[in-house]
Amino acid sequence: MIFTVVGNYPKIPNAPRPAKLRQAITRFQGGELTQAELARVEGEVTEEVIREQEAVGLDLLTDGHIRWEDPATYFARGIDGFEISGLIRYFDTNVYYRQPVVTRALGWKGPITVKDLQFAKRVTNKPIKAVITGPFTLARMSRNTHYSTLEALVMDLAKILRQEALALQAAGAAWIQFDEPWLVRAKQDFPIVQRAYTVLTEGLTTKQTLLCTYFGDVQGLPPAFFKLPVGGFGLDFVTTTGNFDLLKRQAWPKDKWLAGGIVDARNTRMQNFEELERAFGQLTAVLPAQQLHISPHCGLEFLPREVAYAKLEQMVKSLRQGVPVL
Repeated sequence: MIFTVVGNYPKIPNAPRPAKLRQAITRFQGGELTQAELARVEGEVTEEVIREQEAVGLDLLTDGHIRWEDPATYFARGIDGFEISGLIRYFDTNVYYRQPVVTRALGWKGPITVKDLQFAKRVTNKPIKAVITGPFTLARMSRNTHYSTLEALVMDLAKILRQEALALQAAGAAWIQFDEPWLVRAKQDFPIVQRAYTVLTEGLTTKQTLLCTYFGDVQGLPPAFFKLPVGGFGLDFVTTTGNFDLLKRQAWPKDKWLAGGIVDARNTRMQNFEELERAFGQLTAVLPAQQLHISPHCGLEFLPREVAYAKLEQMVKSLRQGVPVL
């Protein structure tokens, strides 16, 4: 069993620790810091959150996405053909992102997240998971003024993000995760996702890949969903009971990992040990612990830094005992 996070980690610590990244961004926008000086602060905060993930006992870390403005903008800035527009709400959360706008045919400019992975690998000896906003979700989060169909946009993004995945594989990512929260909101578009993932994963030799969903369940998707060419699936077991119901009705594929999001990453309330153990027991009733990732149900950036740390610490302490870790 692998203890991990979905992706992002809170950038801003609680007082009295200084909010140095927020201060640095403000000063950079005001012309008081150079790009290099801002990058130095981003690196310091990235190291902080990696150390916190190590301290709670996670097995598989991320860099915390400290350099990401949000899941859409960070990738769109690295792809030719996007412009960045105004703020728009991120799903049903209280946070906003700057919406990418597709203004012309999209093109690959070069690796977007490889430097982030390389930095993290210099900071820690623990395995690092790279995360890519999936082509379907990135398309759905964007405003399209160029392509004639959603499918055409998604397929071009799949070709581009495939190059990102191949670059991350070459750079030594332990796992590569594709985030597709939009899929649970637009299940009717699954045929587009199915075609896109055939392109997206072409040439990847690693079996340690995940397609991660959250903010809903995957009930209603066809059985072909579980045959997509990835090594496993991340499912949300916090905001819905639908995925638990699905596991009871449908045998889990023997050759796929399950990344079970059982820790509430959007509520400061601490789940007690019994709640976590009950959720864990429902997962291990249908597949062995050695086939599981255990994590929060989505990224942690919705929480105060100290609460996020406490939730991860509780997750590991309550479930580690007696369970072999691979």
